Amino acid sequence: MSRPLVWLPFDPELLGDPPAGLDYEVVDPSERVPDSVGDVRFYVTPYRMSPDVGDVLPQMTGLEVVQTLSAGVDNVRSRVPEGVTLCNGRGIHDTSTAELTLTLTLAALRGIPEFVRAHDRREWEPQWRPALADKRVLLIGYGAIGAAIEARLQPFEVEVVRVARTAREGVHAFTELPTLMPEADVVILVVPLTDETRGLVDAEFLARMRDGALLVNVARGAVVVTADLVAELKAGRLRAAVDVVDIEPLPRESPLWDIPNLLISPHVGGASSAMWPRAHRLVRDQLHRYAAGEPLGNVMSGAY
Repeated sequence: MSRPLVWLPFDPELLGDPPAGLDYEVVDPSERVPDSVGDVRFYVTPYRMSPDVGDVLPQMTGLEVVQTLSAGVDNVRSRVPEGVTLCNGRGIHDTSTAELTLTLTLAALRGIPEFVRAHDRREWEPQWRPALADKRVLLIGYGAIGAAIEARLQPFEVEVVRVARTAREGVHAFTELPTLMPEADVVILVVPLTDETRGLVDAEFLARMRDGALLVNVARGAVVVTADLVAELKAGRLRAAVDVVDIEPLPRESPLWDIPNLLISPHVGGASSAMWPRAHRLVRDQLHRYAAGEPLGNVMSGAY
């Protein structure tokens, strides 16, 4: 009887001590789809979720588990066959994304983009800017990444207000956002993209934000209605710092390029040296559970 086949996007030696009872192939389906596709039982997707990552799923007739390296699974969830377990990469990107969230927040508040532009012009332009200290931060999405962001916010002497889809101890529900929004100085989005969160940040949402407030999006671009954000930023009432946009890469003709009060990073929340060691640990642990017939972690149930 043949051993279960695992497709990995990296060398199995990087796992340290992968289970001996499994066979491994290093495959990126955006480059090639080997003849073994029908034998794959455990599929670890490449980090960059191109359409090819999901296109190959119908050919995996023996598939049992899909393990993504991303926290969000909106690119593949609807394409995973019935009966196949989908696990996300929760824990892989907590550190990197939390670091970038703080970077975007501090840079936007303290005017770092303006200082860089002045540097390029060889101009000395001191500015009086708002601090992060003493601010009320609304953290919308309180899963593992949200908790990691909060841990890094706390030393900055802020008040953190947690919000998630459903209320629990210490966490407000989405339904409370209308009363929470006007009191927030910084609003951080870290929700997954679902039917409920798509277009969550629209004109009505933005209108509830207090004058001068900062919106930080490290979730998904489609959580924000781009035209509504553009209108508010053009009016000069709000500021924003985003790592994600609705269309990626951002087209050259997008109005976002020329909008004032906006800082954009090119979807690099997880792209740091902290990612791969955590990815290798997660995949190794999941494979050991799978080989031993134990319950897997990070199984997607729709909760966040």
